[in-house]
Amino acid sequence: MKKIECIGLLTSGGDASGMNAAIRAVTRSAIFNGFKVKGIYRGYEGLINGEIKELTSQDVSSIIQRGGTILKTARSEEFTTPEGRKKAYDNLQKEGIDALIVIGGNGSLAGAKALADEYDFTCIGLPGTIDNDLYGTDVTIGYNTALNTIVECVDKIRDTATSHDRIFFVEVMGRDAGFLAQNSAVASGAEAAIIPEDRTDVDQLEQFIGRGFRKSKNSSIVIVSESPKNGGAMYYAERVKKEYPEYDVRVTILGHLQRGGSPSAGDRILASRLGVGAIDAILEGQRNVMVGIRNDEVVYVPFIDAIKKDKPMDKDLIRVLDELSI
Repeated sequence: MKKIECIGLLTSGGDASGMNAAIRAVTRSAIFNGFKVKGIYRGYEGLINGEIKELTSQDVSSIIQRGGTILKTARSEEFTTPEGRKKAYDNLQKEGIDALIVIGGNGSLAGAKALADEYDFTCIGLPGTIDNDLYGTDVTIGYNTALNTIVECVDKIRDTATSHDRIFFVEVMGRDAGFLAQNSAVASGAEAAIIPEDRTDVDQLEQFIGRGFRKSKNSSIVIVSESPKNGGAMYYAERVKKEYPEYDVRVTILGHLQRGGSPSAGDRILASRLGVGAIDAILEGQRNVMVGIRNDEVVYVPFIDAIKKDKPMDKDLIRVLDELSI
């Protein structure tokens, strides 16, 4: 095995608050341990195009509190092809980069795995996604901040809902994972959460309205995961208008509000620990793993598990929300 002297670092996919804290931690921990660090701008697209520059400790000062990513991010169609990955690998060789640290979600880590497999190259992943959907880590970078943002927005929406006796369907991100929807519903005192994991033969809308909402409440907040599996907030609002025309219904789609903003203390600490953990992984000779956190311990999760396995939703949370929303 070639000795690792220079580490490449990129952020990929959707941005998440705390990515800058992770960039800072990786850079400083790497320099502290005698490595050279090169930042790759605009994710895999930038790796293909050679947008690479060495990072110093000063380059990452005063970024821990900033949302987004100073390395920028982009989706890369070209990297999904063998030709694109060949260009990326050639640039890694040209720049003298011996290992690559990728901060991102499912697709980003799948890209790192493909590169690692094809070229026998050391890749380490950090879970950076607001969806919290990567298997093997209790929490992902950006999730806590997004959750706090949603709760803050729902608190404001509730003022309007109660003033006007309305049902509000609030759509949150999460794609095929309901972690943001379920936990923000519990934290904001919402009456229900409609999430992909709770798909059963039971009609979730009928269950919510029939559960006593009509008896005890005039206004209501329902958090809906944006998942294409359940049709999103607009689908449920349209159904209420048709099936229960007596209710005044509104929809709020929070969209990219959830991605931005200064990271919470929790995300800054998580990103800092995982960033240092990525350098520890390289020092220990680990390859092709995601660095995660489980029971407050840093762990290494094989890429294949992190990407392919479904992260289970704690079904107790569904019961908690049901009992508290009467």
